[in-house]
Amino acid sequence: MLRDRVTKRSVQWSDLLRSGERIFIGSNASTPSAMIDHLIANAGPLRDIEVCHLLCLPENRWAYQENSKLFKVNSFFLSGATRDAVAEGRADYTPCFLSEIPRLFNEGVLPLDAALIMVSPPDEYGYCSLGVSVDINIAAVRSARLVIAQINPKMPRSNGHSFIHLEQIDAIFEAEQELPTIPSVELDQVTEQIGQYVSLLVKDGSTLQLGIGKIPDAVLRYLGNHRDLGVHSEMISDGVIELMKKNVINNRKKTFHRGKTITTFVIGSRKLYDFVDGNPHIEFYPSEHVNSPVNIARNDNMVSINSAIEVDVTGQVVADSIGYRFYSGIGGQVDFIRGAALSKNGIPIIALPSTTRDGQISKIVAKLTEGSGVVTSRGDVHYVVTEYGIAYLRGKSIRERALELIRIAHPKFRQQLLESVRKHYWVPEYQEQTPTNVPELGALDIKPMTFDGEEMYLRPLYPADERKLQEFFYSHNKETLLMRYNHTVTELSREKSCNLVSVDQQKDLALCLIKRIDDGEQIEGVGRYYFNRQDNSCEVAFVVKESQRGKGMAKALLNEMINIAKSRRLSKMQAYVRPDNRPMLKVFEHYGFQQRLDGDVDEIYLVLEL
Repeated sequence: MLRDRVTKRSVQWSDLLRSGERIFIGSNASTPSAMIDHLIANAGPLRDIEVCHLLCLPENRWAYQENSKLFKVNSFFLSGATRDAVAEGRADYTPCFLSEIPRLFNEGVLPLDAALIMVSPPDEYGYCSLGVSVDINIAAVRSARLVIAQINPKMPRSNGHSFIHLEQIDAIFEAEQELPTIPSVELDQVTEQIGQYVSLLVKDGSTLQLGIGKIPDAVLRYLGNHRDLGVHSEMISDGVIELMKKNVINNRKKTFHRGKTITTFVIGSRKLYDFVDGNPHIEFYPSEHVNSPVNIARNDNMVSINSAIEVDVTGQVVADSIGYRFYSGIGGQVDFIRGAALSKNGIPIIALPSTTRDGQISKIVAKLTEGSGVVTSRGDVHYVVTEYGIAYLRGKSIRERALELIRIAHPKFRQQLLESVRKHYWVPEYQEQTPTNVPELGALDIKPMTFDGEEMYLRPLYPADERKLQEFFYSHNKETLLMRYNHTVTELSREKSCNLVSVDQQKDLALCLIKRIDDGEQIEGVGRYYFNRQDNSCEVAFVVKESQRGKGMAKALLNEMINIAKSRRLSKMQAYVRPDNRPMLKVFEHYGFQQRLDGDVDEIYLVLEL
């Protein structure tokens, strides 16, 4: 029964609403479905009511064709029924950052005549909780002329800024209703691989923003060995439960809302809803607070993880549309990408599979699909992750971005992408090689390593490393250049550097040791071998920065190259070293290289039989 809160009398919907008014419907798992069903069944003469809302679960009956005379839909985030209605021209989609939607209500851009929400029963002080979805619900409550609430005993009582008093409610509809749940999804190999790559970017003490779906679940699965993580996220899902119980997520290192997991809504299982019920360690705040880029940036080491529908080779991100068909919404992606970018040591990430589910269409594209809109600009993107690796775009030129993104595209599309970007002279002709991986390094193509307490990682040289390799070369002193090349080399041109990083890693080998600096990368050591088909051998060489010597980096590079050469069944490894280069000779001798006579007094010829 719908009743007036003050008089307790039964009222009709036509007593509360008028045709042509604008109403708001509560978000996500807090959609007051029982009350909406009652409205549809008892609308009487009401017509043309505009409905504004975010994602609503489990279904949006007001968007069905049969209810088109009663409701006109204007959604900020699309799902099944609203997606179809917009595609058919029966509904509208209004793109807006989640952090700014409350201002549309508060400033009268979209004034609300009524807010239809779902709350918990009141406590002894008369306060109801907005439960699992505070987000823009609280802004709607504060700005609407009328507040009509479904009181649901199944709604958890969440902590934070989630409470409204009975006096703020004009009419009540009491109905018990199970909250909609999201079934757990079995992770596939592609998603697992993405999760592992993203986890490599998360350092101990980071604060996380995670969405819902397979990729966030995969990331959380690979964070079990991390320490002192925090959460500041527009939403959380089931994956945080075990990490909070294991003390992996404890929020101790957060620099904003220290000690608390901060969110604005949750979607998941009943277990998750029970977990947040009265939990003092989780606090819910309005979206204008949680999603404010300024507030997000107050967390040092902020890691933002968002997905996309497609990304072009310049870094433009499409996230709310497939061609001309609007699919979802802007949501909080831009809020958190920008907030993480502003954070001290922040890491904004776009993570997506390299292809569509059937593997027939690349999600890394030379140009955006006609009709698609850019949600996150190329200037905002720092990291893009697929199952083929991590592309770092910040501060990169268009050429470097294209090479980085082609590297993490599906291998069957890489040559096609390279040919496409060449047409616009984004990548020069002398950049010959499309990227190849080194399977012997493992599924991730990356190996974390520690030298003298300093964290680095071993990976192949990539085509986009051309500038980093130049910087590495010019960091050497004359003695290093003489020892490495047996004569004093004075320059490394862009063309030559491109040639050195354009390696067919299935035949030759070029590895580097990388150190992260601020939000970028720096080469600290390089090892490579060149394959000799005539006798199934290879010639090997390596060089390490002067400042890093004596830490075991040269041995690590050579050891890895020996293991790879053995796995590829090469017959032997060869090296030529100056007689006065004792440190390099000692490294080769450590791994069993034997000196052989070849008649050249300027160099010592070394061989390792495999």
